[in-house]
Parts: sequence; structure tokens; C-alpha cells
Amino acid sequence: MTVVHPITRAWITTGGTGAQNYDEFADDAEITAIIEAHPQSALAIEMPHRAPESLGSSFLDSLPAAAARLAEAKADGSYTPAEQVVVLYRISAPDDEPGYGLFVLVDTDQISTRADEPGLVIRNEDVFVAKVRERVALAEAVGHLLSPVLLLQTGRGAELHEALATATEAAGVPAATDVDQAGRTHAIWLLGPGPRQRELLDLAGGGELVVADGNHRSLAAQTGGLPRFLAVITTPASVAIQPYNRLISELTSTADELLGRLRAAGAEVEPVDGPPAVPARGGTVQLYAAGRTYRVTLPGAERGGVDNLDHALVERVLLRDALGLDPGDKRITYVGGDYPASWLVGEVDAGRAELAILIAAVTVDDFVAVNLAREKMPRKSTWFTPKARGGLVLAELGDRRSDRGGM
Repeated sequence: MTVVHPITRAWITTGGTGAQNYDEFADDAEITAIIEAHPQSALAIEMPHRAPESLGSSFLDSLPAAAARLAEAKADGSYTPAEQVVVLYRISAPDDEPGYGLFVLVDTDQISTRADEPGLVIRNEDVFVAKVRERVALAEAVGHLLSPVLLLQTGRGAELHEALATATEAAGVPAATDVDQAGRTHAIWLLGPGPRQRELLDLAGGGELVVADGNHRSLAAQTGGLPRFLAVITTPASVAIQPYNRLISELTSTADELLGRLRAAGAEVEPVDGPPAVPARGGTVQLYAAGRTYRVTLPGAERGGVDNLDHALVERVLLRDALGLDPGDKRITYVGGDYPASWLVGEVDAGRAELAILIAAVTVDDFVAVNLAREKMPRKSTWFTPKARGGLVLAELGDRRSDRGGM
């Protein structure tokens, strides 16, 4: 029995609704600017309180507006319905090999978060509960899932990659295309019931699936009692992991005091000439504060293991012990790989933050190994690219009290 299924009732974009996922932004003002420039974007539904006309309202208070926007988009032809489909997905850029994926539904009860919990879907990072609650409330308010969880097929990834490449090549003109902020083209094709759909479903569900992006969305499906969640299943050859850095604002200690605490904790701190850069490999991090750059080796980095990954040491030694900050503190901004080191420097130099922390990217091999061992990655440690685009394929929610055919 497979854990991967066609989308019972899908709504497919006819163009213009594609959006970055709600958690891809380091600055909320960017969300408002995008919605203002592209009001038809699904981002206005996923982040309704950031729409220009809703600024100042809470997320929950803005949910009726989100439901109204989705209803209007369906009524004006921005989406067209389809039943019992999977959706082929290709992301391409002029100088890169294309990446492939498959929009499907996946059984929620297959999510496993620890070694003694059975299931083929491995969720690998701690999450922020407030974000999960927002995703649950949004799904209940609009009756649809708008952004997929990105799942990495670890068992039959190479076979799935080849099959998806062959299927998209044979599929003809895409049902829709969308160009993202980095100039990549996202193309989708509908595939109804038949031998090819069954083949792709078997391959997509043919091994353990690791949550590469969408930890909050997957937990929201569990919390909200959804029997299945919307996913894009992709392949290791289709993705890369970029750095995931941090900005700290409103520090209550000086840079010298922070460095002193780090040295007292056993860290090696070395001044570096010039602006900071993301380390090419793990073992050290770079800090930028008050116009100066430092290379820091945190205690424990030499010992290895998931608890001593750079992101885990930053959370435990630098943020918690040296600065007294909980990972969910609003003074911490988690900055994904779409933002270069120069952007972080600019935020500090402009006074919008006091400290930038630059951390080497996790490798795909290390990420897969940690997850297959059912160990947990540190929060916000993997910025997968390219990311699945929201608003291209929606899954309409059925009666969650009914059987599994209800979605």
C-alpha cells in the first residue's frame, strides 16, 4: 500500500498566482511590497495580515480576507479544477540542470519525528509553535492547502528523477508556467489516472521521504487533523542546500562583551580583515558587529555529531549561553540563502541589526544521513534551493471526519 496519492480535488493556476512561500522572507516589508505589486499572488492569501489594506491587523483577524481572496481567484478563472491528478513539476534556469518534482497528497500518519516512531515521512527540525497554529487556522479558514511540503525521496531518488524527466519531456505544453524572483521557470503538467501516474506514485512512495522544506506545514497537517497533506516529492539531484544565517537585533551587550563570553566558554575568536563571508565548510562561523569581522570556532565543533553541527552550537553556545536568547526570540531573524553576506552586512551597518552570524551550509549527504538515523536537525539549518513555488497547485480539503478519500 502506497503512502502517496493523487490529489482528489486540485485547483491549478492559470497564471499569475505563483508565490514565494510565506517563510522565505527576512523582512516582512518585502511581503507587503510583493502583494502590492502582484495582488493576485497566493502570498496575499497565505500572509493576509501583510497585505497593504490589512497592515495593523493580526493574522487571525485577517483570515476572512484570505478566504475572500481565494474565492475571488477561483471565481475569476485564476484557478481551474481537476480531480484525481498528480502534477508534474519542473524548475529550470538557463545555466543549471533542471530539477523535478511531483505534486501529490501524502498520508499524515506516516510522519515520524523520532527513532521509535514508525512512518516513512521523516520530519527533521524543531519548529515554532506559533507558526504551526497560524497554518492550521489558515487551512481551516480557506478550506485549501496552498503551499506544498517539499519531500526528498531517499530510496528511489535516481529512478524517480529519470522518470520525471521522461514524463515532462513527453507531456507537451505546460498547463502553466511561473518565473520566480531568481529568474527560474516553474512549469507544471497535469497527469490523470493511468499507468504512468501509477508508476510515478510507486516511485515517489518507494522509500523514506525526508521533509526538506515545510516542517511547520507538515506539523500543521497533524495538528489540524488532516488525513493527508499537500507535498512535492523531489529527488536529491534536483536540490542543493544553501547557507542559513542569523541576524540579531536589540542586543543588551556590546560586541566585546559577547566575544569575552564566547572565549570564556572555550571558543576560539580571531579577528578577520574585511567583510565577513559564509565559511566554505563547517567547523567555524563568522560574526560581524560594529564594523568588524571575527572567525569563531565554537567549543564542540571538533567532536562531530548532530548536537555539534554548527547551527546547533550557534543556538546553544552563542544564542542561549552567551546572549541569553531563546531560539524563538523575536530579536533573532533567520536569513536564508537567497540573501548574500553583503545583505547581512548592510543590515548591521544600517543599524537594523547589531550582529550577523554566518554559518556554513549543511551538505545534502549529511542532511540525509542525520534524518535516516532519525536524529533531529537544529532549527532553521537547511535552506533548500530551488524551493517549491506556492500557489501553483492547491488541494481542496474535504471532510476530515470521513475516510481518506475526503481530500
